[in-house]
Parts: sequence; C-alpha cells; structure tokens
Amino acid sequence: MARLERLTVYPVKGLDGIDVETTSILDGGTLKHDREFALFDDDGDVINGKRTDRVHDLATDYSPESRTLRVETPDGDAHRFDLDADRTRAAEWFGDFFDTELALRRDASLGFVDRREMGPSIISTATLETVASWFDSMTVEGARRRLRANVEVSGVPAFWEDRFVGEGAPGFEVGGVRIEGVTPCGRCVVPERDPDTGDSIPEFRERFVERREATFPEWADPDAFDHLFTLMIIARVPEHDRGETLRVGDDVSWQPSSG
Repeated sequence: MARLERLTVYPVKGLDGIDVETTSILDGGTLKHDREFALFDDDGDVINGKRTDRVHDLATDYSPESRTLRVETPDGDAHRFDLDADRTRAAEWFGDFFDTELALRRDASLGFVDRREMGPSIISTATLETVASWFDSMTVEGARRRLRANVEVSGVPAFWEDRFVGEGAPGFEVGGVRIEGVTPCGRCVVPERDPDTGDSIPEFRERFVERREATFPEWADPDAFDHLFTLMIIARVPEHDRGETLRVGDDVSWQPSSG
C-alpha cells in the first residue's frame, strides 16, 4: 500500500534537512519550516550548494520548537544559535565561514523556495533505491541527502512520481490532502556531490541521463520533460487544502485531475 514514508524540511536553505513526523501546509502552499531561513550576500544572492561546495563542510541540525540551529565544522567546532535572538550573530559566523558578508533572513509565510509559486517536492523510495544502484559509491541515504525531496512515498514503483506531470496528469491525495504535480525537477551540480565530503562522482550527469533514458517509465508523458537530467517533481497543494497537515504513515491514493 502506498504511504507517506518520510517528511523532510530544510530549515536553512542550502544546509541539512530534518525529518519530521508531521508538518502543516502554509497559506503559500509550501511546508512549514521548509527553507524558512536563508543566507544572503550584499548583492541579494543566496548561499547554497549550487553556489559553493563549502556547504558540505557543515553538519547542521535544527529544533523547530526552540528555533535553535546547531552547526558543526569538520574539525569538530560546534556552535548553537537561537534564530530568534541570535540571527545577527549567526550571520556573522556564517559570513566568516563563507568569507563574505551575509544576512540571515526569515520568511515564515512561504520560505525561500526556488519556485515560489509552487509547493513541496515529491519522490518515491523506489526511485531513490534505483538511482543509488546506478553509482557504486552511492547509498540510498546518500541519494536521499543529495536529492533533497520534501515528501517520500513508499509502496510504489520507481519513478512513480513522473506520472503526475504533463497535460491531463492526475493528482493524488496524502491523508486526504490533494497534491498536484507541476513540473519535473531539473537537477543542478548538487546531486553529483557526496553530501559529507563534497567530492563529485566523475561523469555523473552522463551516467544519470543514460540510465534515466533506459528506465523512463511507460506511464510518464515525455512531452512534460525538457530533458532527462531530472528527478522528483515539484508539486502544488490547492488553496482549499492549505492549512492542512501531512503525517508520516498517511495513505497515498490517486485522484483524477481537477481539470
């Protein structure tokens, strides 16, 4: 039976995610605490893995209850920041680490997601298992951390999520909350890097596209894909279901398009 296997949010954009048992859908259609904070330089550009591989040198954890961020460097230097009271001090510390002046900003209404008109990212457990099998050095947990999806669904085949994008694609429900696919997620440089070391897999993109072509599912609409360096989908939660809660263990069922 299809079920919601895992919920992951990324409290500070570009840094580690945290697994949660429940999360609410914000009025803007994103998940609570997802990309709630982000580091910006003086030009208004964000610090993330696409910009610098130094993000992989940091291990972070976050408590939504206390809004405390723990950061540890490879040499074991650890710091805790209250992101209500210590945001300026945290920004100064990150500025020193990334060698640029930074501001740590908060958007609790939508988060600093890349596609601000859309919602959570969706992937299946079987997709992660399959992609991990393509590369000798990759584990399933490593694939999970490289691809950084919000919603993971088990009990379905690999690339199940691809069926929900394209003209006339159906939606699905998670515990009664409707989710509609919007677009496949084109990938950047981040998935090729080891999430702990930042080391890249040689010829990652070429191998990935080759295997994606070989395993492209019959239920997917090829016209929905501009290219095959894509994995997971970006979805939308209709306005009438915003404010609802997603829970790990919720049943997942297919629903027709809202047309």
